[in-house]
Amino acid sequence: MTAQGMRFQQDASTSNGTPNGSKHSEHHTQPFSNGTNGHSNAPEKLPQKNGVHPPTARATPQPFYGHDREEVTRLIIQGLDDLGYHGAANTLSRESGYEVESPGVALFRHAVLQGDWSEAEALLFGSEPADEGGGVSIHNGHHQGLRFVEGVDQDQLRFLLRKQKYLELLESKDLGRALMVLRQELTPLQQERSQLQQLSSMLVNTPDGLKKEAQWDGATGQSRHILLQELSKSISPSVMIPEHRLADLLDQVKKNQISHCLYHNPSRSPSLFADHICDRSQFPLRTVLELGQNAGEVWAMEFSHDGRMLATSGQATDVLIYDTNTFQVLHRLTEHTDHVAYLAWSPDDRRLITCSHDKTARVWDTPSGQCILKIDHHNHPGPGGLTAAAWSPDGQSFVTGSLHGNHRLCLWGIDGEQLHNWEVDYRVQDCAISPNGKRMVVISSESQIIVYDYETHAEEYSILLKSQMTCVNISQDSQHMLINMANSEIQLIKIDNAEIVKRYMGQQQGQFVIRSTFGGADQNLIISGSEDARVYIWHKENGTLIETLEGHQSPGCVNVVAWNPTDPCMFASGGDDHKVRIWSKENSDFQTKRRNRISANPSTSSFRDNTGRG
Repeated sequence: MTAQGMRFQQDASTSNGTPNGSKHSEHHTQPFSNGTNGHSNAPEKLPQKNGVHPPTARATPQPFYGHDREEVTRLIIQGLDDLGYHGAANTLSRESGYEVESPGVALFRHAVLQGDWSEAEALLFGSEPADEGGGVSIHNGHHQGLRFVEGVDQDQLRFLLRKQKYLELLESKDLGRALMVLRQELTPLQQERSQLQQLSSMLVNTPDGLKKEAQWDGATGQSRHILLQELSKSISPSVMIPEHRLADLLDQVKKNQISHCLYHNPSRSPSLFADHICDRSQFPLRTVLELGQNAGEVWAMEFSHDGRMLATSGQATDVLIYDTNTFQVLHRLTEHTDHVAYLAWSPDDRRLITCSHDKTARVWDTPSGQCILKIDHHNHPGPGGLTAAAWSPDGQSFVTGSLHGNHRLCLWGIDGEQLHNWEVDYRVQDCAISPNGKRMVVISSESQIIVYDYETHAEEYSILLKSQMTCVNISQDSQHMLINMANSEIQLIKIDNAEIVKRYMGQQQGQFVIRSTFGGADQNLIISGSEDARVYIWHKENGTLIETLEGHQSPGCVNVVAWNPTDPCMFASGGDDHKVRIWSKENSDFQTKRRNRISANPSTSSFRDNTGRG
């Protein structure tokens, strides 16, 4: 068989930290005491021993297995509070003499969360708070401010505080005071003019419009907590420990171990009790089924979000939907009249959209297998057709992409109404919408990546590459895009700034459309087909090529791969040999169930079983 594929469209420590085993007397932590850096509460009175008075200075604490004892203790106290063990946290603070943060930091945190903006500025920068009607300020006199990390722009911090104050005044419809803050407090800071213009335009907004334009959830939402987190990045961590720091450190430990585990693919998070490593035998390296119902080359394939169905299409005009429990065909969708080059499941898996060279897109009801919508507004003379589709996260609309015509990139409602038409002058090769619904990434046949604000439909930026691209995927955290390149390279790119994070090399690609994707339990793998009839798998974090799998007929392409989102030990590949291969690990639960079903009723098997193959 001569492989055709789908071508590009051309044109050491002590136990308690005290020397000689002496013990401090119990005492209550004084909330406004002045210890070392504001974090250590010296005991009010130390016991005398053998008539000798102990020194008044605190003995230098012994390190904790090479780590600073004060830092470790303060992190544990914070962690106990995060876990809800407040009594234990207080006991540890009392016994150790350390506090999580100084009284000044505690007061600053309280001022921000309560919206006391003049007090917050006074505590942060050291100036006296303004007199707002008498009374005694909890500021309690002179304060020298908090210690910042090196190189901090203090005016930027003032701007953030005053911007929150301004937005809250607008929300409460106190326009007079809001205008005064804008003119007298924000403008003199000489921040970017565009920011001031945007804030000025918000004076005429409704509260709901204000929140949408400012991407802000109001005084009673999380905005003050978000502000505090942003400000804390500029305060010395020895003074103000970042929130949930112990949990963040544990995450870093796990990520570091995962980055060194080539075959990391567990269904559960690694335990902290032991060093983590995954056994290669638990990785999906074997073809356990070969599905031969496709009448032509397989170009598109995707598991449903719940992992219960697999849809395939390609050179033939029909689309197959399999039940992944039995891999029997649930539906054969037959209304297209030309190749079906693309398909995508709706977020709830109740609908499937298919894109065809017959210049139509069809939406199918997956429980019944019936076509419920036909989109033919991309119709135009000449070759080519619809190339891509992507669902909005709410499942109420979708985008289609085309190589030709006046509707190359369109947004449609599920009733078929055209909601928006991006009037573009490029040909759409593929598109993807971020899971958080904020961005859409489009790749063109002219080697462009175009990133849109999906909510406003405005273009954010575009980049021109030297090589043609074949597909784009967006990670579940909406932070990265995965771009398959025609020069035998796959790139992981940060969406925010277009920075290339990692390159994956080894597969062969130059003439045909190859679709790569994320894989594994936590999208910690990258998987791709290749023009040499192999499947390639890389470790996402370190870029190591960990497996090259053979199985499809050569010569020919493996055009598409898909990883089961609910079974980390199952993926599928589709090729020019008209086959879909299901891959799993040795002695998988699926293989056991499959053998039992065949033994019980051999006539139900309409496909080749490869459980005995290596």
